[in-house]
Amino acid sequence: MKRDNNHLQPNPDPSSSLGGGTSAGKAKLWVEEAAQQDCGMDELLAVLGYKVKTSDMAEVAQKLEQLEEVMCNVQDDGIPHLASETVHFNPSDLSTWLQSMLSEFNPPSSFDPFGAAGTAAEAAVDDSFLGGPAESSTLSTLDFENNNRQHQKSGQQIFEEASCSDYDLKAIPGKAIYSQNTQTQPQTHDSSSSSTHNIVKPEKRLKSTSGSHSDIFPPPPAGAGGASYGIPTDSIRPVVLVDSQENGIRLVHALMACAEAVQQNNLNLAEALVKQIGFLAISQAGAMRKVATYFAEALARRIYRLYPQNPLDHSLSDVLHMHFYETCPYLKFAHFTANQAILEAFEGKKRVHVIDFSMNQGMQWPALMQALALRPGGPPAFRLTGIGPPSHDNSDHLQEVGWKLAQLAETIHVEFEYRGFVANSLADLDASMLDLRPTEVEAVAVNSVFELHKLLARPGAIDKVFSVVEQMRPEIVTIVEQEANHNGPVFLDRFTEALHYYSTLFDSLEGSASSQDKVMSEVYLGKQICNVVACEGVDRVERHESLTQWRNRFVSAGFSPVLLGSNAFKQASMLLALFAGGDGYGVEENNGCLMLGWHNRPLITTSAWKPANNTSPTSTITY
Repeated sequence: MKRDNNHLQPNPDPSSSLGGGTSAGKAKLWVEEAAQQDCGMDELLAVLGYKVKTSDMAEVAQKLEQLEEVMCNVQDDGIPHLASETVHFNPSDLSTWLQSMLSEFNPPSSFDPFGAAGTAAEAAVDDSFLGGPAESSTLSTLDFENNNRQHQKSGQQIFEEASCSDYDLKAIPGKAIYSQNTQTQPQTHDSSSSSTHNIVKPEKRLKSTSGSHSDIFPPPPAGAGGASYGIPTDSIRPVVLVDSQENGIRLVHALMACAEAVQQNNLNLAEALVKQIGFLAISQAGAMRKVATYFAEALARRIYRLYPQNPLDHSLSDVLHMHFYETCPYLKFAHFTANQAILEAFEGKKRVHVIDFSMNQGMQWPALMQALALRPGGPPAFRLTGIGPPSHDNSDHLQEVGWKLAQLAETIHVEFEYRGFVANSLADLDASMLDLRPTEVEAVAVNSVFELHKLLARPGAIDKVFSVVEQMRPEIVTIVEQEANHNGPVFLDRFTEALHYYSTLFDSLEGSASSQDKVMSEVYLGKQICNVVACEGVDRVERHESLTQWRNRFVSAGFSPVLLGSNAFKQASMLLALFAGGDGYGVEENNGCLMLGWHNRPLITTSAWKPANNTSPTSTITY
């Protein structure tokens, strides 16, 4: 890129520049800030990609004033050794960059400031303001043809793109060195001016462009004179552009820096960063913007101690759960694979009993009941015990679910018995409450979908549930859990894992056909994010763990794995083929367990277990 300052004009109006009294106020402000900081790099500027020592803040402010003063006192064609089109923008090393600019603006002794323009000189552009490696930046300039330079455009300027980029390019907000060819009324310096000549100066104009980038950065401080972050729409000089991918990198860095500040209990820095995250998120589109917004909200709640109300209203939770079921295949995968394992475990049994730890709306069981109805030799007697949280409106929602399932059972001629249990926690259950019958009479299966991780918030709760399940002597225990590790002791590690996990989940939702289902599903996941990030202690119930961790817990509790058979794998693969062609989704087998993931990232896992003192595994995998 080149730089051209042929149209740079001074501005006698001190209110529209960084010089004069306003710049002195800014210098004073920076001196005060520097006095409050240690001798290291300024934390806020470092996060945004600027390398400025707190001890150098006053010097940098003074150099900025000098640069502005020089720029305001040069004439058209007055600096031929800068007569190129290079745009200096957002340097990471402010002090060095300012010094180089001041050196270039100070002409050699043989230079005639009122002579003809000299030859062009090339200058380097430091674009490391994004904080990443220079080679990762994709920059391009836009210019006009020479014969258009004399025309003032009304409305939005039409730019001709001078480079080809695969990314969606956006203008970077901020002050850039540019020239303007507008005609204004001549004005004259006061006789006390540093120049001995009367210089004609058009008024400087810095206008914010229309577009999303004006929302990315906060407005300039009040003491910054007439400075503006926007790039003028009526400028005929080059405009620096950057791809939105780089803004995304800055956003992730800001999120991580904020989480680290929270972990270190540096709440002042965390507060400033979480505000910056909000501005940066606006520049993004799609899943990245939504994920960043939910994580920013969760961080803000943790910083200001505005913890979310827990638990959710049951009716709202059910609505969000149903929309999530319709939007993506995760819950369908969970139900299909668990049902297939239960169906195989019940083979040849005359009476069967399913104890469901995650009853919700009972969406899992119509498919199993229909499969049992089609079993050769006739369906078994089917008993279902559904366990769920209490309702806030005192309605018996579990009983309503039971009535619906009873109507279905009557239609398909399945002998059906139902009982609902309301419990604040699964740890409150006791085997004697469930009216268990001898195993010779009735085969038992225990099912849990996204429930066991909530027990990890209460010490000893998961061990008590394991003990109760063992007393049930089930033929099989089917477990579906998130394939993530959000239960570690270090906040920053949990935050990092959650950011990757939910970014993948939100990305998988982007192909949803129903916008309403997608929005409600995002709210469903957003509440999980808020709990993982903002809450602690018994209030943090979304304590997801990986398959390896769950395997260790079950083995330690005296359970042995039941290998999910080839039919479960086929069912899952068929489900994905029916769901939007299965593009992006994939099923993976892991030591007898099945994982569903998005672009090779496992997101949920189905596993099956039984008490170790029971007989050998009920099925084996044959692929």
